[in-house]
Amino acid sequence: MAPFIMNFLGCLLFLLLIASFSTFSNALTDSEVAYIAHRQLLTFEESGKDQSNNNVDPNLKFENSRIKNAYTALQAWKKGIYSDPFNVTATWVGPDVCKYTGIYCAPTLDDPKLNVVAGIDLNHQDIAGYLPQELGLLTDLALFHLNSNRFCGIIPMSFCNMSIMFEFDVSNNRLVGPFPRALLCWKEIKFVDIRFNNFEGCVPPEIFGRPLDALFLNNNRFSCSIPPSLGNSTVSVVTMAYNNFSGCIPHTIGMMPNIEEIMLAGNSLGGCFPSEIGNLRNVTVLDVSGSGFVGSIPPSFAGLKSVEMLDISCNRMTGSVPEEICKLPALKNFTFASNFFNGAAPACKSSKDVVIDDGNNCLAGRPLQKPPKDCDPKVVKPVDCSKDVCSAGGGRAPPKTGGGMSHPPPPAPVHSPPPPVHSPPPPAPVHSPPPPVQSPPPPAPVHSPPPPVQSPPPPAPVHSPPPPVHSPPPPAPVHSPPPPVHSPPPPAPVYSPPPPVHSPPPPPVQSPPPPVHSPPPPVVQKPPPKPEQPDVVLPPNLGYQYSSPPPPLFPGY
Repeated sequence: MAPFIMNFLGCLLFLLLIASFSTFSNALTDSEVAYIAHRQLLTFEESGKDQSNNNVDPNLKFENSRIKNAYTALQAWKKGIYSDPFNVTATWVGPDVCKYTGIYCAPTLDDPKLNVVAGIDLNHQDIAGYLPQELGLLTDLALFHLNSNRFCGIIPMSFCNMSIMFEFDVSNNRLVGPFPRALLCWKEIKFVDIRFNNFEGCVPPEIFGRPLDALFLNNNRFSCSIPPSLGNSTVSVVTMAYNNFSGCIPHTIGMMPNIEEIMLAGNSLGGCFPSEIGNLRNVTVLDVSGSGFVGSIPPSFAGLKSVEMLDISCNRMTGSVPEEICKLPALKNFTFASNFFNGAAPACKSSKDVVIDDGNNCLAGRPLQKPPKDCDPKVVKPVDCSKDVCSAGGGRAPPKTGGGMSHPPPPAPVHSPPPPVHSPPPPAPVHSPPPPVQSPPPPAPVHSPPPPVQSPPPPAPVHSPPPPVHSPPPPAPVHSPPPPVHSPPPPAPVYSPPPPVHSPPPPPVQSPPPPVHSPPPPVVQKPPPKPEQPDVVLPPNLGYQYSSPPPPLFPGY
């Protein structure tokens, strides 16, 4: 304990010194963030074990041992908060943690008479600090909403103890490190949103084996190739835009059973498209813009019968745009601008039913095209996809770096909720804090806004794009508006986050939760700014529901 206390005190003294020179309501500088993250890492044990606090005042009386553990965890967290401009943690005093602002209790499923902390909702509070290991003592936590704050450092491995986690949202913060491995411990997880942070390295293939309905990874620093295990994923929405993924799109992409929206824009992928993309017959949004793709449009794209928004712009594609693509039955917006196409079928022109952007290509007779010298075959060098390793050929490998030609990375979000990723959100939960993703009936509803402690019940089917994910019922939901799924905030919206499903809004909780129906900014669209997220309300039925185009992902955001 001695090293931990010394490191922690050193961190506090440093922050107090900073506070004497500046107002903490302003964003921390990069140097301050680096220092806090460094101190946090020094205080963590690689074992990931909880460092329980044995110095709890013996005169305090707790309802049960789990509430006492929650008190220990929340007091440790309070000490790790350096800036709380809205004074949210002012109520975090005394043994009755269920009355703390942003903390929600509910009876545990294994013992209806036992009250525990089942949900935490601190969305959009502009709080600065870090996540201490002691939070792992919150073993009954099913919902964790922390989007649009200024938390930095890493996610401790002690979070692995939160075995019934259902909804996890730490988007739009300043978290760092590799992909948080603690997330791989959660067997019932349905919704993960870690976008707009500074996570880096490879994405572990195991994450695609979890029963997820929505996965938002966009606007981080992830690299490596996309794991082939992507094809095993049950997600209805996945956004990986604006990272640094390289290599090919895995051929397994055509095996995803529930996928409705997929965003890969702004990466360093390359090569030709695999023909298996045409197997995505339920996809409504497909954005692969600005990622260095070459070759022609595969004939299999004609199989995208449900696609409404298709964006292949800002790549190095050649050949002609076939009529079958422009006549897809559900198509509403088709963007193939900023490529090197030299032909397009007559149907590939904007109409009252379909908006088409074909600018900056090599199309004769069309306005706003490239100059002739840029369209010379000797300069363009068309690629034969039959010999390309990414399309199933076996020839050359895709370039290691091949990001989009004119897709500037979206600006980093400022203290505001991450933009929604226009996409079908998971269904509303039945009786548990986490949003249920279509599955067996959930347990009895919880008496308090937070989601039930035991295990999240499966949510009812969502009325919108996202397909329900069959899984055991989650605990009683704690209705709190989920952060909008539209990734890039203010700027152009990115169709990604699943829209909330219309379900009875839960009663408001102490801290205003973000509205469930808020225009979600698109996750992947070009320089997306972060949209503000409404505060979350954790009522009896917490679940993530989606509505269409711009509704927020979950009511708890």
